[in-house]
Order: sequence, then C-alpha cells, then structure tokens
Amino acid sequence: MEDLYNRLTAFPDTYFGFVMGVMIYVKQKPDRLKKVMEYLNSSNNLTSSDVVEFIASQPDFHEFDEPSDGQVIR
Repeated sequence: MEDLYNRLTAFPDTYFGFVMGVMIYVKQKPDRLKKVMEYLNSSNNLTSSDVVEFIASQPDFHEFDEPSDGQVIR
C-alpha cells in the first residue's frame, strides 16, 4: 500500500482528494490494488485524470462496503 501511496503522490498534478479516493477504492477489495498498480505501471505518462478515468471504468466502481457502524453516509 505504501508503494501505491508513493506513486500517487508523485503525480505532477496530484491532489489530496485524488490520493485519498484511490486509497479508499483499493482498500475495499484486495484485487483492486493489483489492478490499479498494473495500470500505474503500464505508462510513465499518466495523469491523475487518467487514473480516475481508469478506476471509474471498472465494473465494480459503484460497489462500496457499508460503513462498519451500519450507518449510511449520504
């Protein structure tokens, strides 16, 4: 996970919401980390927008775990 964080913060156009959004996305399912890292390793010319577009195009993008306390965030 540290490798992912380092990669995300190294983007020239990185921003807090981008880093946190990707980190939260990959933490929800273990296979997401592998997919995102493979994508990040596929090119040296990616932007944060490319990564967001890649994640948003994943079939499980809209699958979120419910908060552990059972409350729904609205």
